[in-house]
Amino acid sequence: MKNVLITGSSSGIGKIAAEKLKAEGYNVFQTGRKKLDIENYLSIDLSDPKNVNKLYNYVKENFGEIDILINNAGEYLYSPIDKMKLDETIKIFNSNFISHYYLTSLVVPYMKQKKFGRIVNIASISGVVGEANASLYSATKSAYFGFSKSLALELAEYNITINSISPGWVETPLTNAALNEQEKMETLDVVPQKRFVEPVEIANLIKYLISDSAKGITGQNINLCAGLTCGC
Repeated sequence: MKNVLITGSSSGIGKIAAEKLKAEGYNVFQTGRKKLDIENYLSIDLSDPKNVNKLYNYVKENFGEIDILINNAGEYLYSPIDKMKLDETIKIFNSNFISHYYLTSLVVPYMKQKKFGRIVNIASISGVVGEANASLYSATKSAYFGFSKSLALELAEYNITINSISPGWVETPLTNAALNEQEKMETLDVVPQKRFVEPVEIANLIKYLISDSAKGITGQNINLCAGLTCGC
């Protein structure tokens, strides 16, 4: 039975992914900023990279070594570049990428030793096609593509795969908080399938990418966006 660590899984995509993998028989450890009274969970803020060691050591001591890592935690910031502040820039990069890069570096030695590992990064189509007034968010998400390709080559001989999933607009509390009803209608108008992606669709793709059936898929980014990246 494989041990899975999913960051940012107190709600939304991460929460649904955790529920899906638990139902499939995986041992799952969850993290999030919210304080939840559930088994195998730690409330922690990964916008501070110093907390990565705290998380890793806690999981190792109370749960076990990690076979599968799902890098999902992150936050969105909509702002013109000339309005950005340095502390906001550092915080978003830490939360969306740097902490996950560091966490990956901590779990990889065990994966190499066991000659098995699966790493899935939850990126965004904003990193694929760009998004005006979200250049910082787009930059943090596009960082996963080079990371995944390079690490896939580095770890291929150890039976470790690393891939990214880039969701489009997803039906989550974050989306509902970001858009009013008028904005939702305008957003759906440009989505070819005229719908938001359901979190369970992403959870199912994660389940596939960490399975033996997908052992030949590595270094890839998969857009799960209801057709949004296909063009006009």
